Amino acid sequence: MFPFPCVKAYTQLSLARQWCERVQGSQPLFLACLGFTETALIPGISAAGATPSLRRYTALADGELLLEGYSHRLPTSPDGYPSPVVISRAILTELGIPYRVFNCGLPDPLPGAETVVSGGIARCLSTGQALSVERVGSLWQEGYDRGSHLASGYWVIGECVAGGTTTALALLLGLGWGAEGMVNSSHPVCNHAQKLALVRQGLANLPSGASALEVVAAVGDPMQPFVAGLAMGAAQRGRVLLAGGTQMLAVVALMMRLGVEQGIPWPPENVAVGTTRWVAEDPSGNTVALAQLLGSVPLLATQLSFASSRYAPLQAYERGYVKEGVGAGGLAIASSLHAAWGQGELLAAIERSYETLQAASRGAMVKPS
Repeated sequence: MFPFPCVKAYTQLSLARQWCERVQGSQPLFLACLGFTETALIPGISAAGATPSLRRYTALADGELLLEGYSHRLPTSPDGYPSPVVISRAILTELGIPYRVFNCGLPDPLPGAETVVSGGIARCLSTGQALSVERVGSLWQEGYDRGSHLASGYWVIGECVAGGTTTALALLLGLGWGAEGMVNSSHPVCNHAQKLALVRQGLANLPSGASALEVVAAVGDPMQPFVAGLAMGAAQRGRVLLAGGTQMLAVVALMMRLGVEQGIPWPPENVAVGTTRWVAEDPSGNTVALAQLLGSVPLLATQLSFASSRYAPLQAYERGYVKEGVGAGGLAIASSLHAAWGQGELLAAIERSYETLQAASRGAMVKPS
């Protein structure tokens, strides 16, 4: 038995246990990194937004809820299922966890967020020219500088990029990892064929021997290099939980390559990937096999369940909808390690957060205290 409430290790069990023991009882700092890729505008590519045009604003909506406690844009899923930011907001609010929000490349300004390397959104990965190499390098460098100057401690780094599992697949394949059929999706059943066709189109003109920064520039999104730099810098000062599923495993692959190419070693024993059970056990993806393929970084997942929730929209997570995002899984893990929260405490807090959002959406504009 893994000796932490509501947390399970899926790979590297000894390293996972050591990592958890070293942060147990500590309060983390949450760093939310938001971006956008025009890949998300392709019909059917993602369920992180009711329509392709609304997916442009998914990360903005999640950022607004984090920063203000309300967004008129939510819920953004096609069938009205609540964004995982409801999970994140509940944990941050009730446990008083400090957080910062980074705009890595959103279509509109996000008041209250810290802007990272201005330059706008990423083009669709199918173009093979998603970002400029110069901007990718600047995103990585700014992330590394920020991570290197964090006060020593423990950080949960989350992301929100609609279409991001497709750019994750592209990054993994571009870096030489055989990740076909392994990534997840916000759809109940992952659309692997659609993703792979787009990725192959984007990688078609990538020269052999391309550097990591060139791969990201061709087919990536702006969150990836920033988080890679942030985590590489932070890992030299403390423990890092990359809060997400296959998107964060793709970031680990990028960190591994950049560590070699940039000549900057980072301690992998200080880094873990943390997600939800809905991702780790998704039968239409293979997150565990992907984590095993990459090697030494352990994969953790919260065992949070909505099966007994009083709210049908939350119960939809048990049917494979949404699954993860905005650091939800990692923050749930952090709540268990920091405050010994189990299923009961997590579900109660999330339902309170959901009730507040519902009240606000009905026009009451009630915000969490």
